[in-house]
Amino acid sequence: MWTFERGRPRLIGMVHLLPLPGAPSPAAWPRLLSRAVADAQAWARGGADAVLIENFGDSPFAPAAVAPITIAAMARAIAAVRAAVELPLGVNVLRNDAAAALALAAAFELDFLRINVHAGVAVADQGLLTGRADQTLRERAALRCKVQLLADLRVKHARPLAERPLVDEAHDLFERAHADALLLTGPATGRAPDLAPLAELVAALPRCPFLLASGATPKLVAEGRALLSGCIVGSAAKRGGRLAAPVDVARVRALAAACRGR
Repeated sequence: MWTFERGRPRLIGMVHLLPLPGAPSPAAWPRLLSRAVADAQAWARGGADAVLIENFGDSPFAPAAVAPITIAAMARAIAAVRAAVELPLGVNVLRNDAAAALALAAAFELDFLRINVHAGVAVADQGLLTGRADQTLRERAALRCKVQLLADLRVKHARPLAERPLVDEAHDLFERAHADALLLTGPATGRAPDLAPLAELVAALPRCPFLLASGATPKLVAEGRALLSGCIVGSAAKRGGRLAAPVDVARVRALAAACRGR
């Protein structure tokens, strides 16, 4: 089973899928699949520990359940990536379709999935995003699926409907909603979170892995390395730091070195 170790953060590279069939301006299949495979291979060559596949190009996102064509298209992309790299794989179905992500994880025996709002309610540009930890955990058990659940703690591009102390929110996500790891993000894609609360979070939840999940740079990873169990990286590994660009192997290597304390 996929595991995390504090002080040796695992580098998880994002494979941002181009717009899928069903999106307002879908990419052609050859370009979509070749880009997904090339990005995954760049992560593998650069020393990443895993890749996370996400329907990033599908904006504007559905607030909850995505269309069947989105799930089918993501399945085709996952199959292509799996055939191209020998790395643990994860999935995130934006904006918050945990049921679809779990179905894909079970079908492909994925190692982890990301859920933007696993418990509670957040206000986002899609409207209200509601966590359904009750359904997700029961469905995972029914499917006999061992995939790990990575849950965002105050996910980017959103705010909690009823904000409480961050440690209290983290406690409920880990101890009551039974997430396997918690993700720290900044306010938006590519923007770093404030790492100041990290020590308090780790002290309050010593068994919980915490991952940096936006705005990662080698410098920021080095600063938080002792307390982090992982880093999920997207835009910082793209050529020129441009979100729409392909993954740059040299940038991946710099991030991997920071994760390993080199």
